[in-house]
Amino acid sequence: MASNAGKIIPHLWYDKEAKQAAAFYASVFPQSKVLHVTDLEGTPSGDVDVVSFEVWGQRFAAISAGPLFKFNPSISFMVNFDPLLFGQGASAAQEARKSLDSIWGKLGEGGKVLMPLDKYPFSERYGWIQDRFGLSWQLILTNPQGDPRPPVIPCLMFADANNGKAEAAIESYLSIFRNAKPGVLHRYGPGMPNREGAVMFADFMLENSWFAAMDGGLQHGFGFNEAVSLMVSCDTQAEIDHYWGKLSAVPEAEQCGWLKDRFGVSWQIVPSAMDDMMRNGSREQIGRVTQAFLKMKKFDLAALKRAYA
Repeated sequence: MASNAGKIIPHLWYDKEAKQAAAFYASVFPQSKVLHVTDLEGTPSGDVDVVSFEVWGQRFAAISAGPLFKFNPSISFMVNFDPLLFGQGASAAQEARKSLDSIWGKLGEGGKVLMPLDKYPFSERYGWIQDRFGLSWQLILTNPQGDPRPPVIPCLMFADANNGKAEAAIESYLSIFRNAKPGVLHRYGPGMPNREGAVMFADFMLENSWFAAMDGGLQHGFGFNEAVSLMVSCDTQAEIDHYWGKLSAVPEAEQCGWLKDRFGVSWQIVPSAMDDMMRNGSREQIGRVTQAFLKMKKFDLAALKRAYA
């Protein structure tokens, strides 16, 4: 099964629990670990924790920066339990199901079931759950056809005012990112619980990272927000300029490398050099870089390097 270690990684905003959540996920999922923790001082949220971690090969970043944003199911994480990960034959399918059930039980402690763990027309074993921190996960026993998919894939649900826009969003993202390709696309048919032709499920690849999308219908009462954003790592200022110019559609949302696209999805367009600065810099260097980027909307790579030096 493919990894999801591309240049786009999900970023999670917590009130105070980023380190606790990262440690929890590392204990729940296979091949998962906390990679790095950095303390940023003097931000508008005070002193904050920035955490980097992996969940089954999927990189994540997280921050504890106050109660400004709350998770909701508009962006969840689909976990594919592919029997091929567990061996061959009937015993592999049993092990995959056993692993799914075990992780479901751990995620459910203090959480909330959104769709019960059961057999559905699209899978022998599937459930949608919100964990104790509010983050949503879709666990599914898969029978993949064609190209392999990573175990963990961010999934965007276009609900309420965004319902019916999943296909347009996918087409937009495929046109913006240079290394991109569509995957599967399944539509709602007549008599199904959304308008005919809407996207029931689709997936697509951007810069070696897989994503899923669906139209979620009306009257959910939630939409995309900054609690989950997509962080794009850029090697050059030209890359930063390209993604910023193509994605940003809400000028008032532009701050510290953050933007919102025309569908309301939050992105962070960041220089890849910042990762090294935050991992290896001295307390003084990290402080100077922090104070420099707090004054920016779109990141200025040369100015950040000067602050670091």
